[in-house]
Amino acid sequence: MGRPIYVRFDTPKELYDKVYQVVEAARDSGKVRKGTNEVTKLVERGEALFVVMAEDVAPEEILAHMPLLCEEREVPYAYVPSKQELGVAAGLGKSTASCCVVDPGKGKPLLKELSAKATELRGK
Repeated sequence: MGRPIYVRFDTPKELYDKVYQVVEAARDSGKVRKGTNEVTKLVERGEALFVVMAEDVAPEEILAHMPLLCEEREVPYAYVPSKQELGVAAGLGKSTASCCVVDPGKGKPLLKELSAKATELRGK
């Protein structure tokens, strides 16, 4: 099985930990929102600062629109390998296909670094 249709670039393994750290920092000292419907609304409203999507989502169509929407609204995004780990990082007891940082809290410096890296990875 190849890469999911919505994954537009490979996220280096060393960035996964930083992505999870930003989500955890936002969960603890800022604001993170979970779930693809919620994330879609926040990106459309211009409230999302950073979007994280899991690569192991089925069916893939759940997230097919998200990278294009993020690019259209100029919201940086990244991928992580596990929806289960993403759910844990976001403070859920279950998996989540995506989440977004609305307020990075103490994770602001790391979010700046990640946003620049993510934009660089997608070739912008």
